[in-house]
Amino acid sequence: MSDTADRDAIPATTQPGSYFVSNYPPFDRWHAGAVPEVLAAFAGPPTAEALGLYAHIPYCRKRCKFCYFRVYTDVTAGDVERYTEALVREAALVAAQPAVRDRILRYVYFGGGTPSFLSVRQLERLVDGLHRSFGWDDAEEVTFECEPGTLSEPKVRALKSLGMTRISLGVENFDDVILEANGRAHLSAEILRAWEWIRRAGFPNTNIDLIAGMLGETTESWQATIEKTLALEPDSVTIYQMELPFNTVFVRDAKHGGGTVPVADWPTKRAWVDWAFDRFTQAGYAISSGYTLVRDPARVHFRYRDMLWEGSDLVALGVASFGHVGGVHYQNETHQADYLDAVEAGRLPIVRGLRPTRRELLIRELVLGLKRGRLDTGRLERKFGIDPLVEWAREWESLEAEGVAERRPPEVRLSREGILRVDSLLPRFFEAPPPVGA
Repeated sequence: MSDTADRDAIPATTQPGSYFVSNYPPFDRWHAGAVPEVLAAFAGPPTAEALGLYAHIPYCRKRCKFCYFRVYTDVTAGDVERYTEALVREAALVAAQPAVRDRILRYVYFGGGTPSFLSVRQLERLVDGLHRSFGWDDAEEVTFECEPGTLSEPKVRALKSLGMTRISLGVENFDDVILEANGRAHLSAEILRAWEWIRRAGFPNTNIDLIAGMLGETTESWQATIEKTLALEPDSVTIYQMELPFNTVFVRDAKHGGGTVPVADWPTKRAWVDWAFDRFTQAGYAISSGYTLVRDPARVHFRYRDMLWEGSDLVALGVASFGHVGGVHYQNETHQADYLDAVEAGRLPIVRGLRPTRRELLIRELVLGLKRGRLDTGRLERKFGIDPLVEWAREWESLEAEGVAERRPPEVRLSREGILRVDSLLPRFFEAPPPVGA
């Protein structure tokens, strides 16, 4: 059991740092010494888990001031061509591995950066090349992230014809002053224009991303953004609470100037998201996770999230992308030049990894599952042979005492407050890292 709950509590003010839990064990435990184990996993037999594919497009028109991802803004058409050709080469290398060969993709995700940065011609060549190694005609979901200002109606139609089934539009906010203050490349007019093209194309699943607590946000501007989003009637809405990771423009500029970044504190952001949850549920949406609402839960799903959080294998293509194969985590080369050199030399571009213990894999699925607000502990017991309700009885008791969780065997359900601050609850299930050199 863990005693790290107090250490990992999120402060009330928004301090520099990353609090969003996206994996376990944490990325800072991954290391280059595990690369041979990653390669051995690829060379080993396939698992019975679902298989997904993630392709990272690291280009943007402009770097957002809160962005911490590996992205590039000053690139030529030749740079993009070389990179997309490398993605196709990497796909062929990975698809030939015994752990992946002949398996059917259950889901595909194009993320970034900005996948819609690519031209129609570049997209067609990329998709055709990927299909030669990984056909996804049987995939349950193919998600494509878009920035409004990079879209045109022909490009949207091309995305539909190329097989994209879920379009996620990075709106973040509808206030032009706020968009500009936070370094977004688009303005509100581009959002509305792009949404009309997306609506006319008839994608099975549409999503709008929002961020609560951007620099300059007020209660009035936040509520106006929610009302405008409701008017567009997306199939799902994803709402993140603003963070200030260390390697962002905001934090770097504040450190250089000796000041702070005046964004809303955590209680205010949670109150804004709580208000948004109320408005969406009043409109017929259902809460799907601590960040997501869906308009029709019987029809609209998020296969990438659900399968990944339940332990699926994930083939990761592209610079700095994260994958998971045969129970082993891995990350690709984190700089474009190193990534290109590896792939063009015919090598898998893996730079670090980690083989979690079986217990760590259980914790991973436990904490990620809790982010949906409803954890099936029976499934975890059947898969891992350990009853989470017994193994972490003390943690569940403390969560119940705080009024943020309720045990309903074989489930645990979070209260609304628990859902709103779920990332602050998860570290209490983490275990201390092994001693250095162990």
